[in-house]
Amino acid sequence: MATKAARLLSKLDGLFAVYKPPGVHWKLVRDQVETNLLTAVNAFPPPAPQYQVQFQLLSSGETSTSSDLTLTATKLPVLADHPLVTGPQYHKIRVGVGHRLDAFSSGVLVLGLGKGNNALDSLYRSHVTRDYTLEGEFGMATNDFTHTGRVIEKSTYGHVTQEKLERVLAMVQGANQKALITYSRVDLHSQEAYELAVKGMLRPQDKSPPIITGLRCLSFKPPYFKLEVQCVNETQWYLRKMLHELGLELRTTAVCTKVRRTRDGPFNMEDALLHNRWTADDIIPAVKYFRRTTRKIRKNDSYKQAVTQLDSTTEAQDQSRTNSCHLEAQEKDGSNNISAEMSADSKQWS
Repeated sequence: MATKAARLLSKLDGLFAVYKPPGVHWKLVRDQVETNLLTAVNAFPPPAPQYQVQFQLLSSGETSTSSDLTLTATKLPVLADHPLVTGPQYHKIRVGVGHRLDAFSSGVLVLGLGKGNNALDSLYRSHVTRDYTLEGEFGMATNDFTHTGRVIEKSTYGHVTQEKLERVLAMVQGANQKALITYSRVDLHSQEAYELAVKGMLRPQDKSPPIITGLRCLSFKPPYFKLEVQCVNETQWYLRKMLHELGLELRTTAVCTKVRRTRDGPFNMEDALLHNRWTADDIIPAVKYFRRTTRKIRKNDSYKQAVTQLDSTTEAQDQSRTNSCHLEAQEKDGSNNISAEMSADSKQWS
């Protein structure tokens, strides 16, 4: 019969999201979640110790001073199973991390438990879009594109208007839309490409450079501004560098003051657990809530892998068929040449 700790551990299987605060490395977030879960699992009393039968020589007299001894079977607990010897019942719970956030950034961080770690790989291969809120400041450039980096240049920004900023944003989004169609491996003039574009479901089929699928200005109060970004295969460093390049396009400089991820595929900011809720009592309902989403992610990835394998097999068969046709054509040409040579020789001898 399973113990209470084992039953609790069986519920820790799936995906959930936490909110990573800025200035904290993602490894510290993962380790804190794992520590809290281990504390909850090991809080249950350990299973009853096993007993073993030992034969001991005990006094058979009525008094302890009796010299007569007898061999007696005694049932004693196995000390190797004692908690003071074995320590905690569970020493590790594997907590996987999805699309990571660097120490400067904050926002939604997807974690996996148990078999949910396999679903993290499926989520990565599905190339889902992620939403970010970026805050920047004009008039300064640093070595790492953040406002805390070493200042390498200062410039004026009075000529920058919201209209100019939105014009540059539209230009950047248009260039990225062309790249998205290219890496989606669909015919631009096909009905499939049109329907996917209307639904906003164009996705890169393979590994691709960072692609911006949506970009708009949320607020503009010089020198400060705020953008909303939707992207695929991005890194936080790439997003900060993008703000720097926006400043150069506007004939000024800009740094990033905040990067916050608000959505990672099906996981939104409302689903992310705050630091005070990184406990088993809150994580288990979150895992249960996203169980159907986890199954859907696995199912879509399995279907995509099957289609990819089928395409590769068909391509290999077509290539083999083409090679066979070329070989038959070469053999036929060779036999024709031999026949022609034999005919010529026969005429010459005759």
